[in-house]
Amino acid sequence: MLVDVVAVAVPAPWRLRLRFEDGAEGELDVRELVEFDGVFEPLADPAYFEGVRVNHDLGTVAWPNGADIDPVVLYEAACGSRT
Repeated sequence: MLVDVVAVAVPAPWRLRLRFEDGAEGELDVRELVEFDGVFEPLADPAYFEGVRVNHDLGTVAWPNGADIDPVVLYEAACGSRT
């Protein structure tokens, strides 16, 4: 079962603080999940990275260029595996 992201904050460069629909919260470093090339290349700029928003249609975070990360990957990185 997927758990959608419902809130996002950027506490430091390349870090996301996330809250999920099940109430779980956690923080992660995006540099550990993706390489900053291709669609993710603009995220190497901290100012651009801060443009992240929750895309409620997708249930995950996304940046202005359409880059997004699977919410399951985010959940596992921020909160550990779901039980």
